[in-house]
Amino acid sequence: MTVPSAPTTSDSPSRCNSGLALVVGSSGAIGSSLVNVLNQRDNYSHVISLSRSSDHYLDLFSEETIIKSAASIAELGQPIKLVIVASGVLHSDTIYPEKSWRKIEAQPLETLFRVNAIGPMLLMKHFLPLLPKGERAVFACLSARVGSIEDNELGGWYGYRASKAALNQFIKTASIELSRRNPEAICVALHPGTVTSNLSEPFSKGGLSVTSPETCAENLSTVIDQLTVDDTGGFFDYKKRRIVWSLRKRIRR
Repeated sequence: MTVPSAPTTSDSPSRCNSGLALVVGSSGAIGSSLVNVLNQRDNYSHVISLSRSSDHYLDLFSEETIIKSAASIAELGQPIKLVIVASGVLHSDTIYPEKSWRKIEAQPLETLFRVNAIGPMLLMKHFLPLLPKGERAVFACLSARVGSIEDNELGGWYGYRASKAALNQFIKTASIELSRRNPEAICVALHPGTVTSNLSEPFSKGGLSVTSPETCAENLSTVIDQLTVDDTGGFFDYKKRRIVWSLRKRIRR
């Protein structure tokens, strides 16, 4: 496989040894804004886009493309200091949030779980081992507050809620293994809030506070900069407020 060269737009002396930042889902509204913000912040030697339209082609429906992307980036010979998974699906031409269990269908559920949970878990499988040992590195997935079981007071949105809850469990579980293998690395879930995008557009009239993708990217980048190893395995919103994973009450077995 031909390894695409890293971008040259950010080759400044102050960045030459700061490592790589990877943005998965870089073709989306939040992902593309994250690429721009990370380049502007000058914290990384290169910011690399990963999507079905990038040089490092990656498709969450294909583990083979994830493996090839991981291998090609590893061959660049620079430490991976940040991975942000900004991909996700709430609705499409054939998928819409279900208001009742009567609307549940198998195929939309499979797509939601594939994009929102299984794909990110495969990314963790192949990219977490590439994080440098003995120094700070972050793997962050964009989740959603509705994936919190304890925070669910309205019901509905079965597939999206469940797929994000599955993602949260994957992140929490992976963070435990990561802390044993690589104690300086951080693995977290981040809630970006409601952002102006194709994903949120049908719901922007519901009285929600909506931010621009650029503001969202700035907020998320600030949270990432503030993360410490004590935060690994956590779920935080765009102001670094901790979100509960699930029910707090301990169930007797």
